[in-house]
Amino acid sequence: MAKKQKKSKFLSVVFVVFSAIIGFAAGLIIPLYAMENDFTKDLKTDILETHTETFYTKDAHTSEVAHGDINLEETELSVHFIELGNKYTGDCTLIKVGNTEVLIDCGSRTDSVGAVSSYINQFCTDGILEYVIITHAHQDHYAGFATPKNVDSIFDLYNIETIIKFSNTNQTTSTMFKNFNDELADVQNREWQKGDETKKAQAFTALECYNETKAGAQKIYDLSANTKLEILYQKYYAEHAGTENNYSVCCMITSGTHNFLFTGDLEADGESSLVDRYRADKGMNETDSISVDLYKAGHHGSKTSSSAKMLELFQPQIVCVCCCAGSPEYTTKNENQFPTQKFIDNIAPYTSQVFVTTLCINYDANEFESFNGNIIVALKKEEDIIVVSCSNNNTPLKDTEWFKQNRTCPTAWAT
Repeated sequence: MAKKQKKSKFLSVVFVVFSAIIGFAAGLIIPLYAMENDFTKDLKTDILETHTETFYTKDAHTSEVAHGDINLEETELSVHFIELGNKYTGDCTLIKVGNTEVLIDCGSRTDSVGAVSSYINQFCTDGILEYVIITHAHQDHYAGFATPKNVDSIFDLYNIETIIKFSNTNQTTSTMFKNFNDELADVQNREWQKGDETKKAQAFTALECYNETKAGAQKIYDLSANTKLEILYQKYYAEHAGTENNYSVCCMITSGTHNFLFTGDLEADGESSLVDRYRADKGMNETDSISVDLYKAGHHGSKTSSSAKMLELFQPQIVCVCCCAGSPEYTTKNENQFPTQKFIDNIAPYTSQVFVTTLCINYDANEFESFNGNIIVALKKEEDIIVVSCSNNNTPLKDTEWFKQNRTCPTAWAT
């Protein structure tokens, strides 16, 4: 596989010990990348061997849960919400459909690339990511694509066919945005072989895809004979937004009758326009709704996303939250820490099947652990059911000790 060659980055720390008796100095150099905490090591284990799986039956829109075995070779598709190897909240989602892989975002920091690639390599065996979607230019979503020149990014580690990125940004002067553009240019210029075919990555904005205004850009991509990736429209693809979150690329993956919704960090105003355009595009009236098997919680389960208007249209059965639960990274106000009380109250009427990746133990002391851990949501072909399997445990949010100690149980979850 062709890759851009980069020099490995080393931080040398030299300790000199003086002794009046023996009169010599000793030094010790420790490579930065040889340092690996236990959390990152845990991510490299085979997550499918160690835990029973939670099955959610599509026909039973209740909180009923059964257990059984899973073999990803027997699935139509699988969606993987990846832990990022540090205390910071961020998004990274791998979607596997046969031998086709879609990667949506790669946060939370540039040093997450190792943890993410170790996970991806368990499932992407040909070194090719057919689709990469970068929702918006916030560090916790695109840092893994925006590394400095001497550090490998996701773009360097894999051959990529199609890149779909945000149409707008307010981050044009930041160093990370410059790094991103450099990495994006490099990957588009790099040739690689797929069989007898010489390829280069193609990059499009979400607006170019939705409108199909650039050669090769598509509103709908076929991931398999039965599975499609659709780029959804929201108004901030074309308009200025006061918050970077509202530039988020939104998409739906549909496999048969099953729907999987991804909205990045889109906030309520953007969600409103997403709903309006979706209803118009699909010929739906204001009272129509669709059942979404999986919804990746917008903006990590914040109070500014997962609005009532959007949930009334996209009624979710399973919700996965990519965050470090209870972290004061963005606020010290408990109820507004991810996943927030307002998010929980909004989601509760639709489902109690809410799963969270990571838990903050002590932010200042850099202590964190898996909440549910790496989360896999898969569609089994023969049974036509959705499977939820987590690397740490399969306990829904409402039944966890963290929830009982930090959140008020909504009425819908009380019975």
